Order: sequence, then C-alpha cells, then structure tokens
Amino acid sequence: MEVPIAAMTFAHPANVMTLASRQPKSKRSHISPATTAHRNLQTRLAHHHRATPASLLMAICNTVDKVINRFIDLPEQRPTVDPRRVLSGNFAPVDELPPTSCHVIRGSIPSCLAGGVYIRNGPNPQHRLPQRTHHLFDGDGMLHSLLLPSASSTPLSEPVLCSRYVHTYKYLLERETGGPVLPNFFAGFHGVAGLARAAVMIARVLAGQINLNKGFGLANTSITLFADCLYALCESDLPYSIHINPANGEVTTLGRCDFGGDLSFRMTAHPKKDPVTMELFAFRYNVFQPFITYFWFDRAGSKVADVPILSLQKPSVMHDFAITERYAIFPESQLIVNPMDMVMRGSSLVGLDRTMVPRIGVLPRYAKDESDMRWFEVPGFNMLHTTNGWEEADGEEIVLVAPNILSIEHMLGNMELMRARVDMVRINLCTGDVSCTALSPESLEFGVIHQGYVGRKNRYGYFGVSGPLPKIKGIRKLDFDLVGSGDCTVGRRDFGLGCFAGEPFFVPDNIDGYGNEDSGYVVCYTHEEDTGESWFVVMDAKSPELDIVAEVQLPSRIPYGFHGIFVKQAELLAQQ
Repeated sequence: MEVPIAAMTFAHPANVMTLASRQPKSKRSHISPATTAHRNLQTRLAHHHRATPASLLMAICNTVDKVINRFIDLPEQRPTVDPRRVLSGNFAPVDELPPTSCHVIRGSIPSCLAGGVYIRNGPNPQHRLPQRTHHLFDGDGMLHSLLLPSASSTPLSEPVLCSRYVHTYKYLLERETGGPVLPNFFAGFHGVAGLARAAVMIARVLAGQINLNKGFGLANTSITLFADCLYALCESDLPYSIHINPANGEVTTLGRCDFGGDLSFRMTAHPKKDPVTMELFAFRYNVFQPFITYFWFDRAGSKVADVPILSLQKPSVMHDFAITERYAIFPESQLIVNPMDMVMRGSSLVGLDRTMVPRIGVLPRYAKDESDMRWFEVPGFNMLHTTNGWEEADGEEIVLVAPNILSIEHMLGNMELMRARVDMVRINLCTGDVSCTALSPESLEFGVIHQGYVGRKNRYGYFGVSGPLPKIKGIRKLDFDLVGSGDCTVGRRDFGLGCFAGEPFFVPDNIDGYGNEDSGYVVCYTHEEDTGESWFVVMDAKSPELDIVAEVQLPSRIPYGFHGIFVKQAELLAQQ
C-alpha cells in the first residue's frame, strides 16, 4: 500500500515540483443505503485483497528493522553512533517554532541588516531518540530563520524567529508512517547490518512504500540564494526550494527542484555563485563512474550540460570545491565511498584509504569535457570545506585557501577529535610546482569571506575555532596577505566558558557589496550550555576583538548545525 505523499507538479518559475495532495471530487447520486453499504463492503474487500501482500511485506520489513537494531547493530555497541550520545546536550532535537518575537537585549541592529533574514540549516531528527544507530549527519533538515525588523517597510517592531523542517520526501513519508522508514545512510550502512538494511530498503521499494524517484535526501546542510530563489541543500538529493515571508518570517517549503528536468539525481550542498557573472557552478559525486559530474547554470537559472569527470582514482567523498575566474578546482581526499568494503570486509560504506595521495584537479571553468583537466598531488591535504580560490600571475598560478582536516578518519565518528589547519595551497600551472603553507597554528574550520570576492583574490577570512568540532568556541579573522608569518590572525573573539557558536557569516555594510573588504559584520547563532539559552550575535568585522554590536535573545534553543546565509531585505523581497 503506497503511502499517500503528495503529487509532484511544476508550479514555480524555477520549475519546482511542489508537494500538494489532490482529492477527487465526489459525485452526487441517488443510491439506496443498502446498495451503498454493499458497494462499500465490496470496495473494502477488494482493497484488502490488493493491499494484503504489500502490507504483509511492509510488516515483515518493520520486524526485520527491529531485529537489526536490537540484536545485530545495537547502538550501545558503537558509541560514536549511539543516539543517546550523539543527540545529547545542544545536539538534541527541538520542536518546530512558528514565527515568534525576540528581543534585542544589547546594542542595535546595523542598518545593512535591517529587514533581512539570517537562515541556518542543520540536522534535527523528527523522531526524538531513534532506536537505531545515528550519526549527526543523519538528522532531518531544519531551518532556523531570524527576520530582522525594518521600520520603513515592515510591520515588525522586533526580530522574529521561525524554525521549520524542510518538507523533503523522506520527512513527509516518515511523518505519515509515524516512524523511520529510510535507513540512516551515515550510521546505518555498516557491515552485515548495512547489507540487511539495504535489503529491507529494496523490499520497501518493491512494496510501494518508498518511491526513490522522489529522492531520499535530508536537505540538512546549507542554504543558497540563486536567481531570486532560496534553496535548502544536501549533496544526496536535488535542492528544495523554500520561501520566507518578508512580512511575518514564516518559512515554507515549496518543493523539490530539478530546474525543468535538466538536473538529475543530486547536487553538491556547496555550489559557488560568481558575484560578477551571477552564474552558479556545481557538481555531484557518485559511487560509480563518472565519480564526479560538473555543471553550471546561467544567471537566469538555465542549466548547462553535464561534464563527466572520469579521471578520479576512486569515488572520493567530495563535499566542496572552489572556482576562480577561469577554473573550477576539485579536491580529491582519502575519504572514499566503497560498497564492496562493506560487503567483503564488514566495514562502513564510507571509509579512509591511507594509500591514496590527495590531489587537486583544475578544470577550465567553461569546459565542455574533461580533456583539459589537470591533477596535482598535495600530500597530506584532506579538505572538507573551501574558503576561496583565485588566480595570480595572469592565470599561471592557482591559489586555494581551505581548512585541511589533519585527522580525517574522525569525520564519521568521534568528530570532537578532528583538527583542521587552514592552509594556503599554490599550484603553478606552468611548472607543476605545488606548495602548502599553514596560516594559523589553531584548529579552525567553517571559513567564510565577503561573498563579493568569491573566485577572486581576497584578503580576509573569518573562521570558527574548534570547540571541539562541530561546536565553535570563538571566531578568528585571518589576513591572507600575512602568509608566511606563521600566524595570520588579526582579529579574535572567544565566547567564554560553556558558550559555543555555529558557522559565522560575513555581511558587508555597503549597498553594492564592494568597497573595503572587511567593512561589515560577522553574524552567527550562539548557545549558552549552562542556561540552555541561544542568541543571535552581530560582531564588527573590522575591530581587532570582533566587538559585539548587537545581540538578540532567542525564544527557543537553536541546536548546533551546519551552514547558513544572510539574505538582505532587497533580496528577500525579490524572492520568487
């Protein structure tokens, strides 16, 4: 019996497949009650006859799932994916929050932020304490959106916080059934239990309970604004279009978007928008060849044909990449997806291959095939997120700034043991020489820059201090012009004992987005673990101490999450 999720229709300028249930209109007729009762009985019997095999198969699947979770893959036997550990403290899920007023308790909101909205994405399981193994990355996507007041154009007098789930196919399916249906891909596919879960998933597909054509992603990783549309992203699915009401702050999922049928399967959670051409560049990775497929969109949102990249050594987990004015830059790491290891060795679906030497691939940005792709070995460089890339020496040299994960084996377990060092990698395209220089002695991640400099040489980056990851105990401002000094730190803020934050975001204070690169503000959510309170903090990006100029007390706890953006008032009003 198929779960009544919604029909998919195109009803959006970006060809969003909106979720909307349709009920047929009943026809009036003059039929006797006895006849009606007889027909109803026949209908129930016919329905029972048709539904029994599928219902029986689903009941068997539910039973097998329970056996796997209770006797084969017990959470307590794998502490790194035990939900009682993973979902403790401020990682614990929270309920949705309708638009709710907040109070500015310190300073005042800068004019460049007024009327805009800060949105942060992150994992938040809808089923509170899963009775199965669970990795932080396995949570359903929830958007925490803070709309700031603007006296000139909105009735709001105070900031408004709204927290809503992204209505993915998985979320709606499991909300309808009242429990987990799809397996946890990061924690669940491990050894014999992983094979058993894969078999159960196939059985659910055959029973009609799961429709893989509707996707199975979580939309829990990031947010991007492109062609006047907001999208919630994760790399295992297509983008989900969302809308934020500029009048009251309500967050609504419009639907899963395939850009008019041009985008298939999935897309990275970290596309890059060129601030000059307004084009969007992206990729997807796969377990089978082509391991990487590169593509881009013009400024109107039309997708350009795929460019398969077949020259990767193995199916490397490629979470992020970079662009310059002429090139796309792909980092190949030692973290790989290998289903055969799970089958033959009883290991996890994603694992570490220490025999691989990490490489960086450089491809012309508008390439039509991979014939001009060049790979450069960078030993010891395992990148999760990029900060920026650019060209120097008239395009002969590529510069990449990114946190280098020094203990990448901990990314899928014991994340608190991860250390990340911000490195500057230089690649001479003429000689093939590669150098790698550390920019700070601290463990830093989640680096952001002024978005007007994406793909172009910039000077400043703002990074989170591991507290431990993914919690952030402070912010550091690095000056890339000081490379070679041993420590490029020129600004620092520590949040204090027991107070942690999420990824920072830089908002320029000038209208056109240009001018002094660091003239603006760094914003983020923070959480006080002793009191359980959460805050929205605005810091002066130019000040050496990253002085707090405004602070908003939030009415609900904001769990630690992943990536966010700030959408200015004009962009919010222009959203489709």
